[in-house]
Amino acid sequence: MAIHVKNNIHWVGQRDWEVRDFHGTEFKMPKGTSYNSYLIREEKTVLIDTVDHRFSHEFVHNLSQEVDLNSIDFIVINHAEEDHAGALAALLEKIPGTPIYCSENAIDSITGHHHRPDWNFHTVKTGDSVDIGNGKQLVFIEAPMLHWPDSMMTYLTGDAVLFSNDAFGQHYCDEHLFNDEVDQAELEEQCLRYYSNILTPFSALVTAKIKEVLSFNLPVEMIATSHGIVWRDNPVQIIEKYLKWADDYQEDRITLFYDSMSGNTRMMADALAQGIHDIDPKVAVKVFNVSKHDKNEILSNLFRSKAVLVGSSTMNNVMMPKIAAMLEEITGLRFKNKYAAAFGSFGWNGGAVDRIQVRLQDAGFDTAASLKVKWKPDGNALNDCREHGRQLARQWALAQIEQPAPKSVPSDVVAYPAATSQAEVQAPAPGASNSASDEADMLCTVCQWVYRSAEGEPNQGVAPGTPWSQVPDHFLCPECGIGKQVFDAVKKEDAA
Repeated sequence: MAIHVKNNIHWVGQRDWEVRDFHGTEFKMPKGTSYNSYLIREEKTVLIDTVDHRFSHEFVHNLSQEVDLNSIDFIVINHAEEDHAGALAALLEKIPGTPIYCSENAIDSITGHHHRPDWNFHTVKTGDSVDIGNGKQLVFIEAPMLHWPDSMMTYLTGDAVLFSNDAFGQHYCDEHLFNDEVDQAELEEQCLRYYSNILTPFSALVTAKIKEVLSFNLPVEMIATSHGIVWRDNPVQIIEKYLKWADDYQEDRITLFYDSMSGNTRMMADALAQGIHDIDPKVAVKVFNVSKHDKNEILSNLFRSKAVLVGSSTMNNVMMPKIAAMLEEITGLRFKNKYAAAFGSFGWNGGAVDRIQVRLQDAGFDTAASLKVKWKPDGNALNDCREHGRQLARQWALAQIEQPAPKSVPSDVVAYPAATSQAEVQAPAPGASNSASDEADMLCTVCQWVYRSAEGEPNQGVAPGTPWSQVPDHFLCPECGIGKQVFDAVKKEDAA
């Protein structure tokens, strides 16, 4: 079904409601996508791009219902990826010899995909133009590495339409074609998701190319993208967003992501997030488990953030595999102007945190002290995780926050760079107490486990005969893992 775009321009692309993966399985598309192809009918008839190869025959059939295929004077290929030029082979079987206008780099890509070096290629460079009649021209603008070496844009004079290729697009499928017809919050979310996951490494080129296009002083009344919606209502808005996003973008936001073998690193993440919020309640703190959350959502949040905390349990003295994969992708995205730190739990060694910290430095982040906790964090260790979060909140705050005196760090919590000395955390020595609860058994009101002073809790270093008042504050219920605050004295009648 063709959709009228403007004057003699029609959309003849393909909606794909079902697709969920792009670039293999690396980019998830929860809203599907569209493959936007445009038919221009002036004195000459021009097709700009095709659709994904999976829809080749459907595309050719639908196009033949809209126009006599033999009347197409030439085809413009702005980009050679299969989701743009995938239907070329099926189309050229019907109209062999039809000229293909593309960048020089695109010839290598197209022949690499379709193995047809005999096709009728016409190479174009920035500033080249073709007269299509009725006083209108197509002007070509090379855009290498946005986001392939072959990429280019095409501008239609008279109608002032920029066929922008991947720039300003989104993987977003909707029954409506234009930006003023769709949910605006959803649209912006998908635009940012697309930019942050695909175009971020090329931000400097984005800025340079936009400034180059603007220097031509060409009016832009509509931006026709290769994916998603067409910008007809105030198209300058997306150009402004791209300039902002390309300028080392950050919001007052901190992202934490982690993977955890036994839940210990998760507990640290929770405590770190609480500590950040304690000091800076205005900052947006987002916490993700890489094994359970959408990877691209995590990366979108990281793009928006001023800082990131990356956590992992240590397994075989290295980080968890999904964390390693995320760090590899983050390195490739080349985020700028962001802080970072590593954290995680360990047993007999803590190599994961050290490796994460090095990878964050290599990826260009300004790193703060990392944090390790040995085994399962107890109440005292969680308090220190919260304090570490408070310190990072102060360090990363966009407005200055008062700095209190630092607290000491216990032996099972290791912050790097480490303090010059660290004291072992010992339970207070048993002794007399006037507390009425010292002689009573203590009931966990959550799971009903009972602490009996005569038995103590040897697994947490609490010797038999230790009264409740001298049980360390970092004590956790062995059954449910919650601290001393949920315990009540067992009534004598209940004990009886």
